Amino acid sequence: MITIDDVKHLASLARLSVPEAELDTFVKEFDGILEYIGQLEKLPIFMDSTPVVPPLHNVFREDGEPTPVGTNTKTITSAFPHKKGKLLSVKKIL
Repeated sequence: MITIDDVKHLASLARLSVPEAELDTFVKEFDGILEYIGQLEKLPIFMDSTPVVPPLHNVFREDGEPTPVGTNTKTITSAFPHKKGKLLSVKKIL
């Protein structure tokens, strides 16, 4: 059972000001909340003392031979509409 002093203490911890007229309302609401949460204690939960560890597997692809430098350079640079030598122009992204 929560008391008015408990509500005042919780309000001070949360740096809230609770009017005296609303303290009784908060006591009733907190009791209802705690009673509702207390239903969790009644749930039948059977715990085995051995923790269950899921099997691990590698989700990354296998490393292979890397693509040689410059293999796709001509294909990529030909797609740019504006270029001057080795400089490529792109739209502003703001």
